[in-house]
Amino acid sequence: MGVDVLLLDQKRLGKKRIIAETGAGQHGVATATVCAQYGLECIISMGAQDMERQALNVFRMRLLGAEVRGVHSGTATLKDATSEAIRDWVTNVETTHYILGSVAGPHPYPMMVRDFHAVIGKETRRQALEKWGGKPDVMVACVSGGSNAMGLFHEFVDDAEVRMIGVEAAGFGLDSGKHAAPLTKGDVGVLHGAMSYLLQDDDGQIIEPQLDYPGVGPEHSFLKDMGRAEYYSVTDEEALEALETSHALPHLEKLCPTLPDGARVVLNFSGRGHKDVQTVAKYLEV
Repeated sequence: MGVDVLLLDQKRLGKKRIIAETGAGQHGVATATVCAQYGLECIISMGAQDMERQALNVFRMRLLGAEVRGVHSGTATLKDATSEAIRDWVTNVETTHYILGSVAGPHPYPMMVRDFHAVIGKETRRQALEKWGGKPDVMVACVSGGSNAMGLFHEFVDDAEVRMIGVEAAGFGLDSGKHAAPLTKGDVGVLHGAMSYLLQDDDGQIIEPQLDYPGVGPEHSFLKDMGRAEYYSVTDEEALEALETSHALPHLEKLCPTLPDGARVVLNFSGRGHKDVQTVAKYLEV
């Protein structure tokens, strides 16, 4: 729905060329699908490493008529794909519309993506009312860029009695230097036009060499600082590598023993697993 609305905005602006970044490929497929529907030129920026491990979604984007541009600079992942997309956008702004895929980047993108994803929280409220007759007690979601979690959380921000828990990827451990947990271990900085928690050194340079994205959406940083949401992390030993929702699931083993009997817990699943089949096969050595 969000991509469709953004393209309607593009039609109002009269731009014929669409660019987007993608990491796992899902946002790229969504953008390519709607561009095909409206007959628009579509360029997807994607890190070379992500293209290799998400080959199925690369095929789907190209099948839909999109040009998928591999980014080999830097870490060759989502951070660099986003930088390339923004560089293209500011160079060709008269003809090009940029569709950002997470609650990151410059205003108003974090707000727009949050509002489009808010359907997750609205549906959760409705279904909780139907099933339990009230609100959830606790909601848990994985956090990378943070769009799926923000879509869930936003509806309940003003419901102080509802706990909101985000779980980041701790990789080989928070002290290993190989993790993706900026909210747990990062410092405040600016990346792609947004102030947020980042994994950076004292000079503001990214220090994590293998991350898709070294930051998180600015509203998650705000919720952390105001104490409205809680953020934790899970290591690769507790969750299969690169499977986002699997980082939220193991946290329930730590969380549930601390909750009263009958607590209402919602776990948000961020997408289908078909795109990660090759990653799982490699991990399991099959």
